Amino acid sequence: MNLVFFTLRRIGLIVPTLLLVSVIVFSLQHLLPGDPAIALSGDEHDPAVVEHLREKYGFNRPVVVQYGMWLGGVLEGDLGVSYRNQISVLDLIATKLPVTLELAIFSMIVALAIGVPLGIVAAVRRDSFVGLTANMIALSGISVPHFWLGIMMILLFSVTLGWLPSSGFVPITEDLQQNLVSLIMPAFVLGTGVAGVITRHTRAAMRQVLSSDYVRTARAKGLTERKVINKHALRNALMPVITLTSIEFGRLLSGAILTEQIFSIPGFGKLIVDAVFNRDYAVIQAVVLVAATLYILLNFVADILYYAVNPRLRG
Repeated sequence: MNLVFFTLRRIGLIVPTLLLVSVIVFSLQHLLPGDPAIALSGDEHDPAVVEHLREKYGFNRPVVVQYGMWLGGVLEGDLGVSYRNQISVLDLIATKLPVTLELAIFSMIVALAIGVPLGIVAAVRRDSFVGLTANMIALSGISVPHFWLGIMMILLFSVTLGWLPSSGFVPITEDLQQNLVSLIMPAFVLGTGVAGVITRHTRAAMRQVLSSDYVRTARAKGLTERKVINKHALRNALMPVITLTSIEFGRLLSGAILTEQIFSIPGFGKLIVDAVFNRDYAVIQAVVLVAATLYILLNFVADILYYAVNPRLRG
């Protein structure tokens, strides 16, 4: 199977998947209790205003018709207008997505910097104190709740030591140094959880590779253990980590809600929370759809990379 055919087959799966996601997103949204027109009409809930809002946003039309109108707009690049503040949803996403994207990138850098070395150590020296310590750190990263770790870091580094700001976000275009400083704690909080998962997968993959025939052959040739690990074992062991990294990166983009709330970061998390509280259908649907699309595309890229580096799939 060549790369072109493999890519086309994956693209053929993406289109119906995205269509199914759009149906689920739109349908589940309408199962929420309450009337969005009433929620948008203010405290008095004037019947005339409520009816006007239903007519304006099409709430009084059949769900199928509403879905068709919404999907048509999405295909044309129109994600609608926020019911609450009358701002284009596309503009809102364009403002919030880079913030969450930057946080996710920094978090993934932290996760890889911690997870891959710990996984290698845990596999190579699995019966030693160092290996057991690496396993303990990985288990701690998975087990410790993000909200607790975030609060503890704020108490230590912001309140007690005064080294880092407790909350807020400075755009990279305004001040690069302050931008990096404001992301240290939230990136570490998110990154440690992912690092634990990467450590365990890297350890399992390294153990499997180190017991393979070609590694034993490399050792029999007299190669040093460092060369055996770096040249022969590591590349093959990192193949499943490629897929894992894309999945976890997609999860960071869509699942950093709690961390963004703790550190008051104006990203996707705050946007979706505000939209849910305000029953802003257009924003909720667009944010979830964009997050799902990014997740699917990241998995698509991971499949292509995995195919490119794994000769067995090309055979």
